Amino acid sequence: MIMKDEVAGEIPVAFVVRSEGSQLTEDDAKSHVNKQVIHYKRIMMVFFTDFIPKSPSGKILREDLRARLANGLMNHN
Repeated sequence: MIMKDEVAGEIPVAFVVRSEGSQLTEDDAKSHVNKQVIHYKRIMMVFFTDFIPKSPSGKILREDLRARLANGLMNHN
């Protein structure tokens, strides 16, 4: 997902749901993704959340995630 940024304009971010008992850190998530994507798609921030909003058909509701960011409902970990 892309997040608005005052300096860069937009930056790539990730929303992650940890499985129960997981000790996954922001650095772990960044490292995993950044090894697999081109440099300009590397994630800059990771937001851990309890769930990813989805439509009844299972499609991720990206607008809901963007709204959470815009309304300050996500805490950067």
